[in-house]
Amino acid sequence: MKDYDTASASAETVPVANSSDVVTARHVVRTLAQRTGLSLVHQTKLVTAASELGRNMLVYGGGGVVRTVTVTENGRTGIFVEFKDQGPGIRDIELALTDGWTSGNGMGLGLSGAKRLVDEFDIASGPEGTTVRIVKWGR
Repeated sequence: MKDYDTASASAETVPVANSSDVVTARHVVRTLAQRTGLSLVHQTKLVTAASELGRNMLVYGGGGVVRTVTVTENGRTGIFVEFKDQGPGIRDIELALTDGWTSGNGMGLGLSGAKRLVDEFDIASGPEGTTVRIVKWGR
């Protein structure tokens, strides 16, 4: 995935340390998606993915930071969202992306479900933490 400039002046950053911060991050993503003109269906898919990834970041990574920015490429506009924590990392990313696999009490659809809801999905993980980057493009 292209490394979009989340440090740009238009980027919004939300620190996530508790469940109300996940709600705030979800609201920021929805507002940006509305401002960008994403359809209601694309807004819903993006916000659902962001909610799940934010919750995962809190539960499994101990919290972190969500950064979001409007991006433009090849005449289309979309929303880029990055979820970055400093947790213990995901030992087996391929397994974690398998439908039905869970390391907790969930249904095992979080990462794989979020991946299906967006147009671009990238995950990197190690002992220093996990970073998930997603993009949802307007049509």
